[in-house]
Amino acid sequence: MVDRIAEPWGPRTPYGPGQAWPVRVDTFLDGELTEADVDAWWQSASVLHANGDAMDIAVKDGRIAGVRGRAVDRINHGRLDPKDLYGWQANNSSDRLTRPLVREGGRLVESDWDTAMGRIVERSRQLLDGPGGWGHFGFYTSGQLFLEEYYTLAVIGKAGLGTPHMDGNTRLCTATAAAALKASFGADGQPGSYTDVDSCDAIALWGHNVAETQTVLWSRMLDRRRGPNPPAMLAVDPRATPVAREADVHLAVRAGTNVALVNGLLREIIQRGWYDRAYVDAHTIGFDELCATVDRYPLDRVARICDVPVARLERAAELLGTSQRLLSTVLQGVYQSNQATAAACGVNNLHLIRGMIGRPGAGLYQMNGQPTAQNTRETGADGDLPGLRNWNNEEHIEQLARLWNVEPGMIPHWAPPTHAMQIFRYAEQGSVKLLWISATNPAVSLPELARIRRILAAPELFVVVQDLFLTETAELADVVLPAATWGEKLGTFTNADRTVHLSEKAVDPPGQARADLDIFLDYARRMDFRDRDGIPLITWQGPEDVFEAWKKCSAGRPCDYTGITYGKLRGGSGIQWPCDDAHPEGTERLYTDGVFATDPAYCETYGQDLATGAEFTEDEYRAKEPAGRAFLHAVDHQPSPEVTSDDYPLLLTTGRTVYQFHTRTKTGRTPQLDAAAPDAWVELNAGDAARLGIAEGDVVGISSPRGAIQVRARIGRVRPGVVFVPFHYGYFDVDPADRTPRAANELTLTAWDPVSKQPIFKVAAVRVAKLADGGGIPAPAPTVGGSAPLDSTVPATTGGPAAEATARTEGD
Repeated sequence: MVDRIAEPWGPRTPYGPGQAWPVRVDTFLDGELTEADVDAWWQSASVLHANGDAMDIAVKDGRIAGVRGRAVDRINHGRLDPKDLYGWQANNSSDRLTRPLVREGGRLVESDWDTAMGRIVERSRQLLDGPGGWGHFGFYTSGQLFLEEYYTLAVIGKAGLGTPHMDGNTRLCTATAAAALKASFGADGQPGSYTDVDSCDAIALWGHNVAETQTVLWSRMLDRRRGPNPPAMLAVDPRATPVAREADVHLAVRAGTNVALVNGLLREIIQRGWYDRAYVDAHTIGFDELCATVDRYPLDRVARICDVPVARLERAAELLGTSQRLLSTVLQGVYQSNQATAAACGVNNLHLIRGMIGRPGAGLYQMNGQPTAQNTRETGADGDLPGLRNWNNEEHIEQLARLWNVEPGMIPHWAPPTHAMQIFRYAEQGSVKLLWISATNPAVSLPELARIRRILAAPELFVVVQDLFLTETAELADVVLPAATWGEKLGTFTNADRTVHLSEKAVDPPGQARADLDIFLDYARRMDFRDRDGIPLITWQGPEDVFEAWKKCSAGRPCDYTGITYGKLRGGSGIQWPCDDAHPEGTERLYTDGVFATDPAYCETYGQDLATGAEFTEDEYRAKEPAGRAFLHAVDHQPSPEVTSDDYPLLLTTGRTVYQFHTRTKTGRTPQLDAAAPDAWVELNAGDAARLGIAEGDVVGISSPRGAIQVRARIGRVRPGVVFVPFHYGYFDVDPADRTPRAANELTLTAWDPVSKQPIFKVAAVRVAKLADGGGIPAPAPTVGGSAPLDSTVPATTGGPAAEATARTEGD
């Protein structure tokens, strides 16, 4: 068996354009088990990244004992990410929460479900019956629950309590994806399909280190690159990640300058005539305005702003402008940076002006960072309205009111939904008095952590946490509810290319732990939420009941699930929405006819000003007469909200490693993954390190205007002037008496994109100083991936035909 820690992407299976991606089934079983020893296999998919890799769960003696990839599935053809292969072991961890906890005398003590839920309900009724009512409730959820759980939570919040204060940690990773898709195309939902990799002739990765965030998707790209007629590749990233090392052209842009970059590339493509004028005229609005804006960005100006050679910009423009089937992917390097939505829409612009949408190989992925983030947006658990409805459209509110049998005024729609950063601000100010956090860890994942800890610890805020372990956030809660997780409950979830998978219950959860759905249903029953006829608002008994109810909510909307059943999902592949009478087997690509979801009666938004976030009115939107055409948006580059100074001369960017997920709640309890990346580090450019007198493994201090951390140094391939720190590391596995600050978000700032409201994690001004010699001990950073040491060789899985070409451009 290939060592999937040393070789995260596994062996290559090359193929050519138009061919089927070959099957490769990855398997890992506990100890000496063989497949013949397994008692049962249960169908599922990954919840440790956003790719949606399908797998079977092995059960032996009532415990999860391993996994294998599902060869029949359209997403992965049997392959699994290292986090899939090994991460299931966290389910069996000895420190799982097995009983509810309540706070007594300043500390958490074990209790029972009646006591724990009784306290939540008592506080809820006090708040609901008092002045302010619904305004005191806030819900902050995850990107790892199931569709059925999100939809139930959305109905409780929107029709039971009537609060607009609902969001999730998907705000941190995919809010810009949704915002950009709505702004350009009228509604959420990826236009492309993962099968576009099979037939594209160029791939552009915009701030997307896919090699570490979605290893199976990267394997698909690598296999095309190793086959006949490989696609060209462009990477935009300030670090020399595996993607950047593979690419034919690498643009190591200065952090925070994505809008200037995209504007300049669009200008070059338009001026050279590399656009489809017929498609633009027939299917888009705003081309003249786009031209006027991007005309201010000749490549020499862009080169100065982005600190990238003109020659390399010209090569990038030619790659993008002359390809016949361009595939683009976008992720956190855009979403968590300056002017996030504007930059993401710039990539949409590129595909629209080239007519690169709705056909094989001409794909676009505004990617997700979490495995079930798509479902938070579809169901309304993140603040949007269920079914991708428009909060500002009265008929859409009436549809939900009829569906739920409540008064329209009960459903919050008098203002935009409250985003996560504002919910925590309301908690800080005291108007949100009950904050229910499910399956996420904001005490590590949100920016400016010292502030977040103060908010969560405030005695006037009643905090409920439901999770698998006593996380850094759970430690601050008033009530902690032990939750079941993947493999211990039944439900569905949807990945970034709209593929819906079923996850079976393979084993029972430990102790008294309950599925998140059961917790939400118990709360609804105890609160006795009623519709306007006095009938219980929620009558669902189990996951399949919820799924059938959700299908009614999704009917006729962009995310139509009406043709999907649990039965259709069992045994075969996942199914892409929309799936309805007209598309009974699902829909591979959207907008194949050039008709977009922009009709005023159908669209999910009336739009916003991309520079300020100001909402447009329905009348303003109708005046544009979209008639099914997509919108071309362009704005000028603006400096980041925080730039370097004499006191803080370096820019911090945060991100992921292939071996860890989110705040390590699961992966940090997995032996192979934890050993590969056991502790935090800082990656420095060799020149910056030499100037500061820092060598590999030295202990360094990093400080910003908000806080400081101490970690070991990795001398790596990040661009000069930039330092990289992984955001995964908190404090749960550190002795409380010796919690030296190491969480990256001690340093990041409370600022967000004006449209998507996604926090800006990629640009913070910091200073770095050596604190102690490393004593010959290297940094705990992986030796594979973006933070590989400078003197290491590039792994064979990444050093393909473009490696030499990339190296040759370094002196451009």
